[in-house]
Amino acid sequence: MGLENFLKQTAKEVDHELELLLPKKISDKDLVRFLGVPEFEFHLGASQKAIVDPIWDFLGRGGKRWRPALMLLACQAVGGKKEDVLPLSVIPELVHNGTIVVDDVEDSSTLRRGKPALHVKFGIDVAINAGNAMYYLPLVPLFSSKLAIEKKQEIYETYFLEMIRLSFGQAMDIQWHNGGKKVSEKQYLQMCSYKTGSLSRMAVKLGAILGGASKEQLDCFCNFATSLGVAFQIQDDVLNVRPPKNWGKEIGDDIREGKRTIIVINAFSVLPKEKKKCLEEILNAKKNSSKEVKEAISYLEESGAIDYSVKYAKKLVLDNWVALDKVLQDSEYKMRLKEFADYVVERKI
Repeated sequence: MGLENFLKQTAKEVDHELELLLPKKISDKDLVRFLGVPEFEFHLGASQKAIVDPIWDFLGRGGKRWRPALMLLACQAVGGKKEDVLPLSVIPELVHNGTIVVDDVEDSSTLRRGKPALHVKFGIDVAINAGNAMYYLPLVPLFSSKLAIEKKQEIYETYFLEMIRLSFGQAMDIQWHNGGKKVSEKQYLQMCSYKTGSLSRMAVKLGAILGGASKEQLDCFCNFATSLGVAFQIQDDVLNVRPPKNWGKEIGDDIREGKRTIIVINAFSVLPKEKKKCLEEILNAKKNSSKEVKEAISYLEESGAIDYSVKYAKKLVLDNWVALDKVLQDSEYKMRLKEFADYVVERKI
């Protein structure tokens, strides 16, 4: 089975686990599973309309579920069993979707996956609450899990550490396009490691822990996952200004938000003073016309910063794959991990 078929099959299995966790039509029994026995009385309809329906509206928009797939591969590459990790594969997937919902509110984005952003469709209050619920709902399977206490502790510690990192990464990103303009390339990469790499790290760490990985394997997996997350964010930055057909998001919205991406940082370092000033003025403006966005993109193209960023992402992943390759025995799962890395840097996922 090739990687694409593996991803399709895994997506189906993860969707099944998602629906086992959170049925599209919930019952009082489901609420007891999530919340415990009520002291007074549930209002099932409110939970259905304000949490379940928005979450499934968002989950139903697609996605390749590659973070759960990465979690499964990490587990199996160190000798673990698929059935041991699949029920918990909902953790990185639901958290990922929750972060997108909240991120769209913070960025005032209007489109997501080709449809109105969740806060546009359901309202800001419902979207934020549903997004936050997605951070904690996937932990429900751990409540009744028969895992050893030590492994549960490792899972909880991993989850909370990466969630804190994610929040700080998002804070850096928000500050940089709301006043903090002086950003170095290394600071940007650290932001990516936290904001985007955290969920990749969470996925492989959970998979590796459940599979019984050694300390050396776990360390290499973490570095590899960080590189995947950073590369994925860089490719996202690239696609935002050099989009393919059917992109499904606004073109150049990073420019409208004044984001200091690795592309912008590199462009600032090579553009002539006058053009750098023009680019900076566009990025700092509260509103931009389509013409100004196109002008900014032309500066980024001219500087060579877009191509520089693509090459950097590819090298980062390759270097960390070499280290992981050395600590894993040859297997079909290891082979898929390498193929997975290639897919990420080419942004086919």
